[in-house]
Amino acid sequence: MTRKQRRSVLIATCVAVLGIAVGLVLFALEDSIVFFYSPSDIAEKSVAPDQRIRIGGLVEEGSVRRGEGTQVQFAVTDTAKTLPVVYTGVLPDLFREGQGVVAEGKLGSDGVFTADNVLAKHDENYMPPEVADALRRQGVWQGEGPPPQTN
Repeated sequence: MTRKQRRSVLIATCVAVLGIAVGLVLFALEDSIVFFYSPSDIAEKSVAPDQRIRIGGLVEEGSVRRGEGTQVQFAVTDTAKTLPVVYTGVLPDLFREGQGVVAEGKLGSDGVFTADNVLAKHDENYMPPEVADALRRQGVWQGEGPPPQTN
């Protein structure tokens, strides 16, 4: 084998090993990838039941109902569509009606989103960029200028 052929084999082997490594990393991260949707996106797109997703929008006024223990039911809206959410756990201190929220969990076949993690905005100038973009697309962004930046 000539020197040029050995170098070509070495390069091809390195590319193959690198490709396999990238494939393994992507396969391992597949379960960790979570997509963000607004209630309108969920209505328009077919989201498979029991697929892990994030939803975001505003907590609908008058929708918060507390159940037994730490169970809470509320609705997330982007003012065009509304999605009912069930969450069992302690809500963030800043969680309240009319505020921005992001919930992570699974959409049931009955159309109710079961959240296992709820995030509320952390100060008066913060809103998750995905929520702000969804509200801007719906034409309901009420802030002056562009949406606030994340910290």
